[in-house]
Amino acid sequence: MKVGVLTGGGDCPGLNAVIRAVVRRTMAKYGGSVIGYRFGWAGVVDVNTMDLGLDEVSGILPRGGTILGTSRTNPFRTEGGPEAIQEEFARRKLDGMIAVGGEDTLGVAYRLWKEHGLPVVGVPKTIDNDISGTDFTFGFDTALHIATEAIDRLHTTAESHNRVVVVEVMGRTTGWIAVKAGIAGGADLILIPEIPFTLEEVCGTIRSRHARGKNFSIIVVAEGCEFPREAEQGEDRGVVVSQAGTDEFGHVRLGGIANELAKVIQAGTGFETRVSVLGYIQRGGTPTAFDRVLGTRFGVEAADLVHGQHFGKMVSIQGDKVIPIEMGHAMETVKRVDTELYEVARTFFG
Repeated sequence: MKVGVLTGGGDCPGLNAVIRAVVRRTMAKYGGSVIGYRFGWAGVVDVNTMDLGLDEVSGILPRGGTILGTSRTNPFRTEGGPEAIQEEFARRKLDGMIAVGGEDTLGVAYRLWKEHGLPVVGVPKTIDNDISGTDFTFGFDTALHIATEAIDRLHTTAESHNRVVVVEVMGRTTGWIAVKAGIAGGADLILIPEIPFTLEEVCGTIRSRHARGKNFSIIVVAEGCEFPREAEQGEDRGVVVSQAGTDEFGHVRLGGIANELAKVIQAGTGFETRVSVLGYIQRGGTPTAFDRVLGTRFGVEAADLVHGQHFGKMVSIQGDKVIPIEMGHAMETVKRVDTELYEVARTFFG
């Protein structure tokens, strides 16, 4: 059995655990070999590979990032991209490709299987935890721990200086990191894309805290939030902050909502307000035990799916069971924060 593996999209802790598991399972149980494709789908199009054996994956379990490298390459936006991938599959006589990534990387995998009949299996990865069909994606738990620790540390400086601190976390169009880190870190207000809010509500919550003697506040905001802002004609309009172009999949590069929000809070309350944007810190470093185990289980299951020729599938965890699901189902919708969880968080606002 000859298996290819690639990691695409943003890096995250736990990717190396998957690679290691794919190699060990393929070699130990099926006597096969594994080829690593470097920098996501770009490595398949450009034939940039490395052999993956026991020596190559030794010691990589606790390492963050990915030994294969990654990119946001979309072969369907590259002239001759899908055809180049087909040629590579045929030339290498691959029995299957394991694509490890988020909705974009898996979306490419699904199209290659659906439209071109290529033997592909998906492994869901993202710190955003927004892929449908799986309770968790590896990388999320690590990012959550990092964000929670940061909020804990910001509490002390906010209280010492009687300041409002706005903490911006990742998550794109979902608020999983924001709401869970906010609950765990004791945030005084959590703003997420799924739940609309007004600036008066935000300022009112802060003024209410100060009125009862709490002279500091921690506000957690997800990077994909929009808030109403008065336009020149006096009409409210939604604002997405810092749209720094788009990537190959057409996604807006987000970031900067906290800076705009802080300006409004300080102007609306008169309280000194500071900003902390956690950014890529959330994606770096060694994975937690949970993410190492989950990545390992996903990698083993993916290798088994290739051997069983169950293509067009994505591994997932539901409850405590790792099971395959149709990759297309996972691509249909984004998994958003449910209102019940946010209501738990709302209990502690103000």
